Amino acid sequence: MFVAFQATARQTAIKTVQLRFMSSVPATMKAAVVRETGDAHALKVETDFPTPKMGPGQVIVKNQYSGINFIDTYHRKGLYARDLPFVGGQEGGGTVAAVSDEAAAQGIKVGDRVAYSVFGSYAEYTAVPADKLLPVPDSIGLDVATSCVVQGMTAHYLTTSAHADLIKPGEWCLIHGVAGGTCQWAAQMAKILGYKVIGTAPKGKKDIAESLGCDELILLDEVAGTSYEDYESVDIVSKVKEITNGQGVKCVIDGIGKATVDISIDSLARRGIFVSFGNASGAVPAFPVLRLIGKSAYVTRPKLLDYTVDREELVWRSGEVFGWLAEGKLKVTVDTTFPLDQAAEGHLYLEAGKSKGKVLYKI
Repeated sequence: MFVAFQATARQTAIKTVQLRFMSSVPATMKAAVVRETGDAHALKVETDFPTPKMGPGQVIVKNQYSGINFIDTYHRKGLYARDLPFVGGQEGGGTVAAVSDEAAAQGIKVGDRVAYSVFGSYAEYTAVPADKLLPVPDSIGLDVATSCVVQGMTAHYLTTSAHADLIKPGEWCLIHGVAGGTCQWAAQMAKILGYKVIGTAPKGKKDIAESLGCDELILLDEVAGTSYEDYESVDIVSKVKEITNGQGVKCVIDGIGKATVDISIDSLARRGIFVSFGNASGAVPAFPVLRLIGKSAYVTRPKLLDYTVDREELVWRSGEVFGWLAEGKLKVTVDTTFPLDQAAEGHLYLEAGKSKGKVLYKI
Protein backbone atom coordinates (compact mmCIF):
# COMPACT_ATOMS: atom_id res chain seq x y z
CA MET A 1 0.00 0.00 0.00
CA PHE A 2 2.83 2.40 0.87
CA VAL A 3 4.56 1.71 -2.48
CA ALA A 4 1.29 2.27 -4.33
CA PHE A 5 0.75 5.52 -2.40
CA GLN A 6 4.28 6.69 -3.29
CA ALA A 7 3.72 5.91 -6.98
CA THR A 8 0.38 7.73 -6.99
CA ALA A 9 1.87 10.73 -5.19
CA ARG A 10 4.74 10.88 -7.64
CA GLN A 11 2.38 10.72 -10.65
CA THR A 12 0.26 13.48 -9.10
CA ALA A 13 3.36 15.63 -8.51
CA ILE A 14 4.51 15.19 -12.10
CA LYS A 15 1.08 16.09 -13.42
CA THR A 16 1.02 19.15 -11.16
CA VAL A 17 4.44 20.30 -12.38
CA GLN A 18 3.46 19.71 -16.01
CA LEU A 19 0.19 21.54 -15.57
CA ARG A 20 2.00 24.48 -13.94
CA PHE A 21 4.48 24.71 -16.78
CA MET A 22 1.72 24.26 -19.39
CA SER A 23 -0.52 26.97 -17.94
CA SER A 24 0.68 29.60 -20.43
CA VAL A 25 0.25 27.32 -23.46
CA PRO A 26 -3.19 27.51 -25.11
CA ALA A 27 -5.28 24.43 -25.81
CA THR A 28 -5.43 25.10 -29.54
CA MET A 29 -3.05 26.72 -32.03
CA LYS A 30 -2.48 27.75 -35.61
CA ALA A 31 -0.93 24.99 -37.74
CA ALA A 32 -0.47 24.00 -41.39
CA VAL A 33 -2.10 20.59 -41.65
CA VAL A 34 -2.26 17.86 -44.30
CA ARG A 35 -5.50 15.90 -44.14
CA GLU A 36 -5.23 14.46 -47.67
CA THR A 37 -1.98 14.11 -49.62
CA GLY A 38 -1.61 16.13 -52.80
CA ASP A 39 -0.16 19.30 -54.27
CA ALA A 40 0.88 22.37 -52.28
CA HIS A 41 -2.75 23.31 -51.65
CA ALA A 42 -3.20 20.13 -49.61
CA LEU A 43 -1.38 22.10 -46.90
CA LYS A 44 -4.24 23.85 -45.08
CA VAL A 45 -3.82 26.42 -42.31
CA GLU A 46 -6.09 25.73 -39.34
CA THR A 47 -6.46 28.09 -36.38
CA ASP A 48 -7.94 25.64 -33.86
CA PHE A 49 -5.70 22.59 -34.17
CA PRO A 50 -5.07 20.91 -30.79
CA THR A 51 -1.82 21.99 -29.16
CA PRO A 52 0.41 18.93 -28.60
CA LYS A 53 0.53 17.46 -25.13
CA MET A 54 3.87 17.37 -23.36
CA GLY A 55 5.06 13.86 -22.59
CA PRO A 56 7.71 12.71 -20.12
CA GLY A 57 11.15 13.96 -21.13
CA GLN A 58 9.69 16.55 -23.50
CA VAL A 59 9.36 20.31 -23.72
CA ILE A 60 6.92 22.52 -25.58
CA VAL A 61 8.63 24.94 -27.94
CA LYS A 62 6.89 28.14 -28.99
CA ASN A 63 8.08 28.39 -32.55
CA GLN A 64 9.33 31.59 -34.11
CA TYR A 65 10.47 30.00 -37.37
CA SER A 66 9.93 26.76 -39.22
CA GLY A 67 12.14 25.58 -42.06
CA ILE A 68 10.71 24.50 -45.40
CA ASN A 69 12.55 21.51 -46.88
CA PHE A 70 12.06 19.25 -49.88
CA ILE A 71 11.39 16.29 -47.61
CA ASP A 72 8.30 18.17 -46.41
CA THR A 73 6.97 18.17 -49.99
CA TYR A 74 7.57 14.41 -50.21
CA HIS A 75 5.48 13.92 -47.06
CA ARG A 76 2.76 16.22 -48.39
CA LYS A 77 2.60 14.35 -51.71
CA GLY A 78 2.57 10.95 -50.02
CA LEU A 79 5.91 9.90 -51.53
CA TYR A 80 7.07 9.29 -47.96
CA ALA A 81 4.01 7.96 -46.13
CA ARG A 82 2.75 9.61 -42.94
CA ASP A 83 -0.35 8.89 -40.90
CA LEU A 84 -3.10 11.40 -41.71
CA PRO A 85 -3.81 14.05 -40.63
CA PHE A 86 -0.43 15.51 -39.76
CA VAL A 87 1.12 18.90 -39.10
CA GLY A 88 3.77 19.58 -41.75
CA GLY A 89 7.42 20.31 -41.23
CA GLN A 90 10.24 18.83 -39.21
CA GLU A 91 12.50 21.79 -38.48
CA GLY A 92 11.87 24.64 -36.06
CA GLY A 93 13.35 27.22 -33.80
CA GLY A 94 11.99 29.28 -30.95
CA THR A 95 11.85 29.46 -27.17
CA VAL A 96 10.94 26.83 -24.62
CA ALA A 97 7.42 27.47 -23.31
CA ALA A 98 6.94 24.45 -21.02
CA VAL A 99 9.28 21.90 -19.44
CA SER A 100 8.71 18.39 -18.09
CA ASP A 101 10.42 17.30 -14.88
CA GLU A 102 12.87 15.16 -16.85
CA ALA A 103 13.81 18.05 -19.14
CA ALA A 104 14.17 20.40 -16.16
CA ALA A 105 16.56 17.89 -14.59
CA GLN A 106 18.75 18.31 -17.71
CA GLY A 107 18.93 22.06 -17.02
CA ILE A 108 16.43 23.13 -19.65
CA LYS A 109 14.42 26.20 -18.66
CA VAL A 110 11.40 28.10 -19.92
CA GLY A 111 12.69 30.86 -22.21
CA ASP A 112 15.73 28.94 -23.52
CA ARG A 113 16.48 29.59 -27.21
CA VAL A 114 16.49 26.29 -29.09
CA ALA A 115 16.28 24.70 -32.51
CA TYR A 116 15.21 21.13 -33.28
CA SER A 117 14.19 18.58 -35.88
CA VAL A 118 11.01 16.64 -35.12
CA PHE A 119 7.73 16.30 -37.00
CA GLY A 120 5.09 19.00 -36.57
CA SER A 121 7.03 22.28 -36.83
CA TYR A 122 4.57 24.12 -39.11
CA ALA A 123 2.71 25.28 -36.01
CA GLU A 124 2.76 27.74 -33.16
CA TYR A 125 3.81 25.01 -30.70
CA THR A 126 5.68 21.72 -31.01
CA ALA A 127 6.35 18.98 -28.45
CA VAL A 128 10.04 18.12 -28.64
CA PRO A 129 12.04 15.47 -26.75
CA ALA A 130 14.66 17.23 -24.65
CA ASP A 131 17.35 15.04 -26.22
CA LYS A 132 16.52 16.52 -29.64
CA LEU A 133 17.01 20.16 -28.61
CA LEU A 134 19.92 22.18 -29.96
CA PRO A 135 20.82 25.09 -27.67
CA VAL A 136 21.21 28.22 -29.80
CA PRO A 137 24.06 30.60 -28.88
CA ASP A 138 23.02 34.21 -28.36
CA SER A 139 25.32 35.22 -31.21
CA ILE A 140 23.21 33.31 -33.75
CA GLY A 141 19.74 34.45 -34.82
CA LEU A 142 16.88 31.99 -34.54
CA ASP A 143 16.24 32.28 -38.28
CA VAL A 144 19.82 31.19 -39.02
CA ALA A 145 19.70 28.50 -36.32
CA THR A 146 16.48 27.09 -37.76
CA SER A 147 18.11 27.03 -41.17
CA CYS A 148 20.89 24.84 -39.76
CA VAL A 149 18.84 22.04 -38.36
CA VAL A 150 17.91 19.99 -41.44
CA GLN A 151 19.98 21.50 -44.26
CA GLY A 152 23.06 22.26 -42.16
CA MET A 153 23.02 18.97 -40.30
CA THR A 154 22.31 17.05 -43.52
CA ALA A 155 25.22 18.76 -45.24
CA HIS A 156 27.40 17.94 -42.24
CA TYR A 157 26.75 14.19 -42.33
CA LEU A 158 27.01 14.13 -46.14
CA THR A 159 30.47 15.70 -46.08
CA THR A 160 31.85 14.11 -42.90
CA SER A 161 30.33 10.63 -42.68
CA ALA A 162 28.07 9.36 -45.50
CA HIS A 163 31.03 8.86 -47.85
CA ALA A 164 32.49 6.31 -45.39
CA ASP A 165 35.94 7.95 -45.70
CA LEU A 166 36.25 6.83 -49.32
CA ILE A 167 37.32 10.40 -50.11
CA LYS A 168 40.34 12.03 -48.50
CA PRO A 169 41.38 15.70 -48.21
CA GLY A 170 42.85 16.89 -51.50
CA GLU A 171 40.64 14.58 -53.59
CA TRP A 172 37.77 15.62 -55.87
CA CYS A 173 34.06 15.52 -55.12
CA LEU A 174 31.13 16.50 -57.31
CA ILE A 175 28.17 18.23 -55.65
CA HIS A 176 25.03 18.79 -57.69
CA GLY A 177 22.89 21.89 -57.22
CA VAL A 178 25.31 23.95 -55.13
CA ALA A 179 23.16 27.06 -55.55
CA GLY A 180 20.29 25.34 -53.73
CA GLY A 181 19.68 25.05 -50.00
CA THR A 182 21.41 21.95 -48.61
CA CYS A 183 24.20 21.88 -51.15
CA GLN A 184 25.17 25.50 -50.51
CA TRP A 185 26.09 24.20 -47.07
CA ALA A 186 27.67 21.01 -48.42
CA ALA A 187 29.94 22.84 -50.86
CA GLN A 188 31.25 25.13 -48.11
CA MET A 189 31.72 22.27 -45.65
CA ALA A 190 33.52 20.15 -48.24
CA LYS A 191 36.01 22.99 -48.68
CA ILE A 192 36.41 23.39 -44.90
CA LEU A 193 37.21 19.66 -44.74
CA GLY A 194 39.87 19.98 -47.45
CA TYR A 195 38.17 18.39 -50.47
CA LYS A 196 38.38 19.79 -53.98
CA VAL A 197 34.86 20.61 -55.15
CA ILE A 198 33.19 20.62 -58.55
CA GLY A 199 29.74 22.17 -58.27
CA THR A 200 26.85 22.18 -60.72
CA ALA A 201 24.44 25.11 -60.73
CA PRO A 202 21.99 26.93 -63.02
CA LYS A 203 23.27 29.93 -64.95
CA GLY A 204 20.67 32.13 -63.27
CA LYS A 205 22.21 31.43 -59.86
CA LYS A 206 25.82 31.88 -60.94
CA ASP A 207 26.37 34.63 -58.35
CA ILE A 208 25.34 32.33 -55.49
CA ALA A 209 27.41 29.42 -56.78
CA GLU A 210 30.51 31.57 -57.21
CA SER A 211 30.34 32.77 -53.60
CA LEU A 212 30.75 29.27 -52.16
CA GLY A 213 34.42 28.69 -52.92
CA CYS A 214 34.07 25.73 -55.31
CA ASP A 215 37.25 24.91 -57.19
CA GLU A 216 35.30 24.40 -60.43
CA LEU A 217 31.75 25.24 -61.51
CA ILE A 218 29.69 23.66 -64.27
CA LEU A 219 26.88 26.06 -65.17
CA LEU A 220 23.71 24.64 -66.72
CA ASP A 221 20.61 25.91 -68.47
CA GLU A 222 17.53 26.22 -66.29
CA VAL A 223 14.31 24.23 -66.49
CA ALA A 224 11.51 26.75 -66.06
CA GLY A 225 9.18 26.10 -63.15
CA THR A 226 11.28 23.40 -61.50
CA SER A 227 13.71 23.19 -58.60
CA TYR A 228 16.50 21.74 -60.72
CA GLU A 229 18.52 22.64 -63.80
CA ASP A 230 18.82 21.00 -67.25
CA TYR A 231 21.43 18.32 -66.71
CA GLU A 232 21.44 17.48 -70.42
CA SER A 233 22.47 21.01 -71.46
CA VAL A 234 26.14 20.25 -70.72
CA ASP A 235 28.14 17.01 -70.97
CA ILE A 236 28.90 16.96 -67.26
CA VAL A 237 30.73 13.62 -67.29
CA SER A 238 33.18 14.88 -69.93
CA LYS A 239 33.72 18.10 -67.96
CA VAL A 240 34.39 16.14 -64.78
CA LYS A 241 36.87 13.86 -66.53
CA GLU A 242 38.60 16.89 -68.03
CA ILE A 243 38.91 18.61 -64.64
CA THR A 244 40.18 15.45 -62.91
CA ASN A 245 42.63 14.39 -65.64
CA GLY A 246 40.44 11.49 -66.65
CA GLN A 247 40.17 10.01 -63.15
CA GLY A 248 36.70 11.06 -62.04
CA VAL A 249 35.66 12.04 -58.52
CA LYS A 250 35.91 10.03 -55.33
CA CYS A 251 32.48 11.16 -54.10
CA VAL A 252 29.28 12.51 -55.66
CA ILE A 253 26.72 14.22 -53.43
CA ASP A 254 23.42 14.16 -55.32
CA GLY A 255 20.10 15.57 -54.15
CA ILE A 256 18.65 15.83 -57.67
CA GLY A 257 17.73 12.17 -58.16
CA LYS A 258 16.27 10.81 -61.37
CA ALA A 259 17.86 13.38 -63.72
CA THR A 260 21.41 12.87 -62.46
CA VAL A 261 21.79 9.22 -61.44
CA ASP A 262 23.63 8.19 -64.61
CA ILE A 263 25.80 11.33 -64.57
CA SER A 264 26.72 10.69 -60.96
CA ILE A 265 27.70 7.05 -61.44
CA ASP A 266 29.61 7.77 -64.66
CA SER A 267 31.54 10.61 -62.97
CA LEU A 268 32.99 8.36 -60.26
CA ALA A 269 36.64 7.46 -59.95
CA ARG A 270 37.72 3.92 -59.11
CA ARG A 271 36.22 2.92 -55.75
CA GLY A 272 34.30 6.18 -55.57
CA ILE A 273 30.96 6.54 -53.82
CA PHE A 274 27.65 7.87 -55.11
CA VAL A 275 25.77 9.49 -52.20
CA SER A 276 22.13 9.90 -53.25
CA PHE A 277 20.16 11.88 -50.69
CA GLY A 278 17.28 13.60 -52.51
CA ASN A 279 14.66 13.41 -55.25
CA ALA A 280 14.26 16.98 -56.59
CA SER A 281 13.76 15.70 -60.16
CA GLY A 282 12.02 12.48 -59.11
CA ALA A 283 13.01 9.31 -57.27
CA VAL A 284 16.10 7.45 -58.46
CA PRO A 285 14.87 4.43 -60.45
CA ALA A 286 16.01 0.95 -59.52
CA PHE A 287 19.19 -0.15 -61.25
CA PRO A 288 21.17 -3.42 -61.23
CA VAL A 289 24.09 -3.62 -58.85
CA LEU A 290 26.19 -4.72 -61.85
CA ARG A 291 25.97 -1.07 -62.96
CA LEU A 292 28.70 -0.33 -60.38
CA ILE A 293 31.25 -2.87 -61.59
CA GLY A 294 33.02 -0.55 -64.03
CA LYS A 295 34.82 1.30 -61.24
CA SER A 296 34.08 -1.05 -58.31
CA ALA A 297 31.91 1.84 -57.11
CA TYR A 298 29.83 2.24 -53.98
CA VAL A 299 26.36 3.69 -53.53
CA THR A 300 24.48 4.79 -50.42
CA ARG A 301 21.05 6.31 -49.81
CA PRO A 302 21.42 7.88 -46.33
CA LYS A 303 19.06 9.88 -44.13
CA LEU A 304 19.69 12.34 -41.30
CA LEU A 305 18.09 10.25 -38.53
CA ASP A 306 20.71 7.54 -39.01
CA TYR A 307 23.49 10.09 -38.57
CA THR A 308 22.08 11.65 -35.39
CA VAL A 309 21.40 8.43 -33.54
CA ASP A 310 22.03 9.77 -30.04
CA ARG A 311 22.46 13.00 -28.13
CA GLU A 312 26.26 12.83 -28.37
CA GLU A 313 26.24 12.68 -32.18
CA LEU A 314 23.57 15.37 -32.44
CA VAL A 315 25.50 17.79 -30.24
CA TRP A 316 28.78 17.03 -32.03
CA ARG A 317 27.32 17.81 -35.44
CA SER A 318 25.45 20.93 -34.33
CA GLY A 319 28.46 22.13 -32.38
CA GLU A 320 30.66 21.97 -35.48
CA VAL A 321 28.04 23.72 -37.61
CA PHE A 322 27.40 26.51 -35.10
CA GLY A 323 31.14 26.81 -34.52
CA TRP A 324 31.87 27.27 -38.24
CA LEU A 325 29.11 29.87 -38.39
CA ALA A 326 30.54 31.77 -35.42
CA GLU A 327 34.02 31.67 -36.98
CA GLY A 328 32.72 33.04 -40.28
CA LYS A 329 33.68 29.89 -42.20
CA LEU A 330 30.06 29.24 -43.19
CA LYS A 331 27.69 31.72 -44.80
CA VAL A 332 23.95 31.20 -44.55
CA THR A 333 21.52 32.84 -46.92
CA VAL A 334 17.92 33.13 -45.74
CA ASP A 335 16.24 33.66 -49.08
CA THR A 336 12.60 34.26 -48.22
CA THR A 337 10.34 34.14 -45.17
CA PHE A 338 6.64 33.41 -45.63
CA PRO A 339 3.99 33.92 -42.94
CA LEU A 340 2.49 30.61 -41.89
CA ASP A 341 -0.84 31.75 -43.36
CA GLN A 342 0.86 31.38 -46.77
CA ALA A 343 1.85 27.75 -46.21
CA ALA A 344 0.98 26.60 -49.74
CA GLU A 345 2.88 29.52 -51.28
CA GLY A 346 6.02 28.48 -49.39
CA HIS A 347 5.93 25.00 -50.89
CA LEU A 348 5.17 26.33 -54.38
CA TYR A 349 8.13 28.70 -54.15
CA LEU A 350 10.52 25.93 -53.13
CA GLU A 351 9.28 23.46 -55.74
CA ALA A 352 9.53 26.07 -58.52
CA GLY A 353 13.26 26.41 -57.89
CA LYS A 354 13.07 30.10 -57.06
CA SER A 355 15.06 30.00 -53.85
CA LYS A 356 18.70 31.07 -53.58
CA GLY A 357 18.97 30.03 -49.96
CA LYS A 358 16.89 28.89 -47.03
CA VAL A 359 13.10 29.31 -47.12
CA LEU A 360 11.31 29.73 -43.79
CA TYR A 361 7.90 30.26 -42.30
CA LYS A 362 7.61 33.04 -39.72
CA ILE A 363 5.24 31.71 -37.11
